Amino acid sequence: MRQFIRLLFIPAVIGWLLGGCSEKIEPKPATYSQLLTGTDKKSWRMVSLQVIDNGTPSGVIPISQSGVNPCITDDLCTFYADAEHKFEASEGATKCSSADPDVYVTDTWTLVNANATLEFYLPILNGKYPWTIKNLTATVLTIQYYFPDIDASYQFTFNSTTTK
Repeated sequence: MRQFIRLLFIPAVIGWLLGGCSEKIEPKPATYSQLLTGTDKKSWRMVSLQVIDNGTPSGVIPISQSGVNPCITDDLCTFYADAEHKFEASEGATKCSSADPDVYVTDTWTLVNANATLEFYLPILNGKYPWTIKNLTATVLTIQYYFPDIDASYQFTFNSTTTK
């Protein structure tokens, strides 16, 4: 009888100990806000724009060929992953004036996941607008603004430049 208990009990205990200690690790996909901000902050630089008028797109225009002043086209938009959703617009490599501060706008950003709306200040338009997110990955952000009174929209694409 003891031999039977040993043969049955010992393998069952060992199996329980070894089997009960394993934990299945599942990767957690990044959320929209984490793709936008990284774990601390992430900076984005505009690379292209597109004007869509009456459903007809202009074609993708590289920001360097858009005719916009180069001191604005290389500016950075930095989104912070803090509770206040801090946002900064800062000068890129080319300053409009040597007296300009590096960070010239400090504001907040708002993200609504339900309709993929991101509201933030955009240097090239000098204002804060509600943007529809068309694409958001770890390295690319494409947003679109739909004008409320006409059948037209602006679409901008950004590439991430720094992440912390």
